[in-house]
Amino acid sequence: MTITPVSATTGGTVPTTQTTAPKQTMDSSVFMTLLVTQLRNQDPSAPMDTNQMISQTTQLSMMEQLTQMSTTSTENFSLQMRSAAAALLGKSVTYTPAGGGDPVTGVATAVSYAGSVPQVTVGGVDVALDAISGVTTPTTATPTTAPVA
Repeated sequence: MTITPVSATTGGTVPTTQTTAPKQTMDSSVFMTLLVTQLRNQDPSAPMDTNQMISQTTQLSMMEQLTQMSTTSTENFSLQMRSAAAALLGKSVTYTPAGGGDPVTGVATAVSYAGSVPQVTVGGVDVALDAISGVTTPTTATPTTAPVA
């Protein structure tokens, strides 16, 4: 019996396979996949010890809690930066320009939260909060009155 080879037809489409990039971080999904794979492929005559199972489940739970704590810590830091930037309004701040040079001092007049680091407007220039090197309360001249005679 003769088998004829299969050839591609002209004008047809060739199916493409999609490849996904492998995960570079260990998250709960990867951990759970590894645990299920381990359970599926275990030796039926010597199944996983219950203590090992509890230990691995505990490790998964701890990893999820650490991930939540990390996220909360990042959000807390972001909130602290926003509060610190808002507290600068009306204060005299000093910063070094991005290109270098002598420090510039001016009054903070506005704050923008559009980026990851708040931007403080000083004399019409947007300055990143972490570039500010000093803060002082601006002094205003108080009128003095002459003693009444």
